[in-house]
Amino acid sequence: MADPGTRPVAPSPGHDVVVVGGGIVGFAVLHELLAAGHTSVALVEREHTPGRHQTGRNSNVIHSGLYYAPGSLKARLAVAGCAETKAFCAEQELPYQECGKVVVATEEAELPRMAELVRRGRANGVEVHELDEAGVRDREPAVAALAGLRVPSTGICDYGAITQRLADLAVERGAVLHTGRAVRSVTRRRRDVVVHTDRGDLLAGQVVVCAGLRSDEIARASGFDPGVRIVPFRGEYSDLVGPIGESVRGLVYPVPDPAFPFLGVHATRGVDGSVHVGPNAVLALAREGYDWRTLRVRELAGTLTDPGFARLAGQQWRYGLGEMYRSLSRAAMARAVARMLPGVTAADLQPPHDVARRAGVRAQAIRPDGSLVDDFLFVQDGAPDDGPAVLHVLNAPSPAATAALPIGREIVARLEGKSVDAA
Repeated sequence: MADPGTRPVAPSPGHDVVVVGGGIVGFAVLHELLAAGHTSVALVEREHTPGRHQTGRNSNVIHSGLYYAPGSLKARLAVAGCAETKAFCAEQELPYQECGKVVVATEEAELPRMAELVRRGRANGVEVHELDEAGVRDREPAVAALAGLRVPSTGICDYGAITQRLADLAVERGAVLHTGRAVRSVTRRRRDVVVHTDRGDLLAGQVVVCAGLRSDEIARASGFDPGVRIVPFRGEYSDLVGPIGESVRGLVYPVPDPAFPFLGVHATRGVDGSVHVGPNAVLALAREGYDWRTLRVRELAGTLTDPGFARLAGQQWRYGLGEMYRSLSRAAMARAVARMLPGVTAADLQPPHDVARRAGVRAQAIRPDGSLVDDFLFVQDGAPDDGPAVLHVLNAPSPAATAALPIGREIVARLEGKSVDAA
């Protein structure tokens, strides 16, 4: 809601656009703003380095666009982002591989869902090859499955390295980075927007909030009803060691459960040659709750008392308990992996040496009716012909890292009134 704007502030010099949030989406927006000719842009990030949360704590997969409903933002932007991410890595000499993926069905009940993936993928323009049992084993000798899909365009990269390069390029082109500075709220006024931070105010002509785990909090603190709540779901990873891990050639995924926007426990080879399995999906006890020890009572209470989460929990408590069990029991996680990779035991799953690779937290938007927001969600407060605009990115989990570069273009187009696509 716009504010009459008579309250005095002591802001820093103004910018055309201020971006809130230093993950890959925030820096992709900054990158596109500069490409579109904006000469005075800034980014504010609460951490001291870029990509510390969802960006730097994921499986680093370049998604093909296979899974997403045709016509959705995820489908359109992930397919474009798959090609653009690889092209950016090649241009900037960053590590990546187009290793391909195999999606496998291990029981008869999964075959109709696999057929739907074929339909979606081909509708989205993704190359998909159907495999029989022998075809799966030819691609991935350690995998046991009834049937599978080969998706050759899927790849792997290092999203943390991509984000750092975007940050470096932005600074070279004149962008201002404010790190170690937390944004509390934003206030729309007649001619500008005030970005309130814990280290003073900034002025902007427009603002884009890409705050991930904190996106709904900032919206509400700014007097804007986001219509959703961010619920943090932790996903944990283990390194797959031993002969079975060494035999994994590329990426191996199960057929996902359509009731959830999670892709299930999968095996992924990283650009460093390691193979990891995960993630599960358990409720985190804090917005940045990367382990069971991290508890913030107020944040957890806010989640548990949210009507949308209460409805979701009432519907899916069995699923949630199963995910918690796999989090607490390495043997249970091994049994889940062994459905695709027979012979995997708890001894084959080891904690990654890099602590940041052990778990990530997905910022998942939930509606008041308990449904999970399954597409990207960009909501604008104000419009180009209605004074300064603030655009809130309210749901951008996977495949947002893959889609980041086209997401940046989409958001800048919306700020300029050039895009009419609904989220």
